[in-house]
Amino acid sequence: MTELVTSLRRSRRCGGDAGLSTIEVVILAPVMILFILVLVAFGQLVDGRGAVDSAARDAARAGSLQHGSHAAAMTAAQQAATATLKGTCAGNVTVRDAGSDYRSGGLFTVEVSCRVRGLGILGLDIAKDITGRSSSPIDPYRRTG
Repeated sequence: MTELVTSLRRSRRCGGDAGLSTIEVVILAPVMILFILVLVAFGQLVDGRGAVDSAARDAARAGSLQHGSHAAAMTAAQQAATATLKGTCAGNVTVRDAGSDYRSGGLFTVEVSCRVRGLGILGLDIAKDITGRSSSPIDPYRRTG
């Protein structure tokens, strides 16, 4: 008889925890999913930073290879930056001259900026403006015109 009573007591103790793991999963699953989505969003920001830096490098190189005027160099830089950042930015890509010395042997320096959608994946309309700057030397032996 004592074995029966002990067995009943054990089953009551174990039965008190029934369903607890379900409650834990219901509470913790959304928190874990949100944590993963935040990691993905910050990964997109890091990827956006790399893309903007790459676009600045491409824009500076494209502008430094242009023969002729500074305006033609800026147009080539804008086209290169826009092509590199296609699908990365939420909005327009801005390319501006950052103190270029546009002459034979000088440096062509541009600053590229755009708005990267970092937390848009979470449904939050929080975008970050990212700016990259790069310079490229202008060939001292190139012909103008």
